[in-house]
Amino acid sequence: MIRHAKTEPAASTDFVRELTARGRRDARATGNWLAERGLAADAALVSAARRARQTWVRIADAAGWDVEPAIEPALYSAEVEDVIGRLRLLEGEDTVAVIGHNPTMHALAATLDDGAGDTEAATRLREGYPTSTAAVLDVPVAWADLAPGAGTLRALHTGRG
Repeated sequence: MIRHAKTEPAASTDFVRELTARGRRDARATGNWLAERGLAADAALVSAARRARQTWVRIADAAGWDVEPAIEPALYSAEVEDVIGRLRLLEGEDTVAVIGHNPTMHALAATLDDGAGDTEAATRLREGYPTSTAAVLDVPVAWADLAPGAGTLRALHTGRG
């Protein structure tokens, strides 16, 4: 679960807000962090909002990922249950990146976490979910069986470039 990077404060609509220079640097920093840990996405679900798509491009480039993302208009205003429902439709993917918005990305990471993982990451998760934050969870069940508490939080990182 990745929250999009820092954006401009206003635009003609919220949907078209773009990343700031800091947001572009932060997204790359998040991608670098993922690459340093050897994490590679088999699939990506990305909100159709401009800032989420821009975040994806920079993260994927920095991480060295060659994955065609599924651009998901519904992720723009999705609730946790909606995202879980979409993830349940996946077949054959091991590692999936989801790039969306708060409060959903924060709530999704907290909902899926079983509480048995990294305690420092869990403490930081409770404190908030700033822009360019990535939660890494192990999910040992089939996507079709995804449910609250089905994952273990392994790491939480906020990219700052």
